[in-house]
Amino acid sequence: MSSTTPGNKPNNAPTADGEHKVSNFLRQIIEHDLAAGTYTQRRWGGSPGDAAHHAAGQPDPAKIRTRFPPEPNGYLHVGHAKSICLNFGLARDYGGVCHMRFDDTNPEKEDTEYVNSILDAVQWLGFNWEANGQQHLYQASDYFSFMYRAAEYLVETGHAYVDEQTTEQMRSNRGDFGKPGVDSPFRNRTPAENLARFREMRDGLHEDGSMVLRAKIDMASPNINLRDPAIYRIRRATHHHTGDQWCIYPMYTFAHPIEDALEQITHSLCTLEFEDQRPFYDWLLERLCEGGLLQSPPPRQYEFARLNLTYVITSKRKLAQLVYDHKVSGWDDPRMPTIVGLRRRGYTPESIQLFAERIGVTKSDSWIDYSTLEGCLREDLENKAHRGMAVLDPVKLVLTNWADVFGADDHTEDCTQPALPHSAIAEGQTPPPDRVFKIGKEVWIEREDFEEVPPKGYKRLFPGNVVRLKGGYVIECTGVGAKDANGQVTEVHAKVIPGTKSGTPGADSVKAKAAITWVSMASGVKAEVRLYDRLFLDAQPDAGGKDFIEALNPDSLKVVTAYVEPSLAAAKPDEKFQFERHGYFVADRADHLASGGKPVFNRVAGLKDSWGK
Repeated sequence: MSSTTPGNKPNNAPTADGEHKVSNFLRQIIEHDLAAGTYTQRRWGGSPGDAAHHAAGQPDPAKIRTRFPPEPNGYLHVGHAKSICLNFGLARDYGGVCHMRFDDTNPEKEDTEYVNSILDAVQWLGFNWEANGQQHLYQASDYFSFMYRAAEYLVETGHAYVDEQTTEQMRSNRGDFGKPGVDSPFRNRTPAENLARFREMRDGLHEDGSMVLRAKIDMASPNINLRDPAIYRIRRATHHHTGDQWCIYPMYTFAHPIEDALEQITHSLCTLEFEDQRPFYDWLLERLCEGGLLQSPPPRQYEFARLNLTYVITSKRKLAQLVYDHKVSGWDDPRMPTIVGLRRRGYTPESIQLFAERIGVTKSDSWIDYSTLEGCLREDLENKAHRGMAVLDPVKLVLTNWADVFGADDHTEDCTQPALPHSAIAEGQTPPPDRVFKIGKEVWIEREDFEEVPPKGYKRLFPGNVVRLKGGYVIECTGVGAKDANGQVTEVHAKVIPGTKSGTPGADSVKAKAAITWVSMASGVKAEVRLYDRLFLDAQPDAGGKDFIEALNPDSLKVVTAYVEPSLAAAKPDEKFQFERHGYFVADRADHLASGGKPVFNRVAGLKDSWGK
């Protein structure tokens, strides 16, 4: 027996397109509302508007409406990415529309730079705000006139008043969790007196901070947010969109529910810190619906736990400190949790969407380990990223019998390897062309692939051991060729075993104990490789009032000069690869080919999680 009540849905609920998604309490709420027809009578006026505007419109073509409403005061981070995937994803899955809206009610901290970066981030993640032939891109500042009208209505009906106490007096008289608040001496003014005073605020007749408009609710409420919250303040600041048209601005807690209602949002999804604000959200919309200003039923707010990711901070203020104190190179530094940073690091939209889906949505705070995000990236790139060989800590290997075998020291031969392993090629899919690279007398190998005195169990190069140069020949190590003044090996010698080239009939004639990666000195290309690691050593770098700067990882970036095979040298910015045995790398989208013509690669993640192991 099935039920449509929110508490009795299966773990995998069907969506509008028939695909099954892992259920969560928000999906259950939406499915319950759809089954109950909660919003089927709504009308849509073709654009945001008041009750009369929507009443004159058509039945809403969207089954639900959600919104992603960032304030344009900084760059979005991975926590915002979760919200983007949630709001746009739910609208997509249930035949709805997600509005892209800027909550630009604070002119002093907002800028068009952030507006543009936010739009770019949402689109990069794979979402857009077009639906039913309409662009649903909005900004709160377009609603300032209605917000002012709504404020006047509250004043006229005795639900708001102008308070001229100082900030300190209001704070003191607000009370606390154990003590009720004290009424303002201005609370009992008549509506006419308050309206005149409010219009003086609007007309710029009073100084910044000299008075505010407050909702008149209950100064003894156990919810401190209902103790006559401020809803308008005087603030002489040029707004990036409206210029100097206004010198009073609505508070976020007043503007947000109005924005939702004007846009006919059905499910307003917020993080848990807004849970205490929900009673005011509901109170305000009830008053404005009573007055016929807004259409019923009003939106409902639902809260979910924000993303807490280990080894990451998401405070905009603290991220800005890292940038302005030059602890990182900028907002798009690949160590930053900003979306522009993750993108430059090499994360894909698909990996972030998978991460958002995998961590799910709950109402309880918890910490997600950073390795979960990296795991989603590996899963996405495993069958996408073309393979290639790179040597990050090079040592010269000389094949001393090369001329004896092939007749000349400068003889080279082509070697081939698949760009993707066979397992990564879907049935019916055409495999990409094989990589082709040269082998000659001298190649670069990894320093760790040679041991003069090998430890127990070591299977790579050491005197007398036989290994395969991957894709090339089997070789037998003969020993050290040269060392520097500090005794460090700079050259290793070996002999090539004829007839053992990979892909030839004799490839298996000699059994090699290991295969090592290499790059030809004749055709390999010098590259700059940036080995990025986690920015912080502490899993919770700013928890409990800790100084997050002290937790910075001094080894979060190492830059090495490497050698890569020719296929990697032809990389385009943003192109991802798997450097065999090293991990996943991306051609840097900002600096690629900027270092004296050398390609630049960023390490995205290792082949497996090895952090702290």
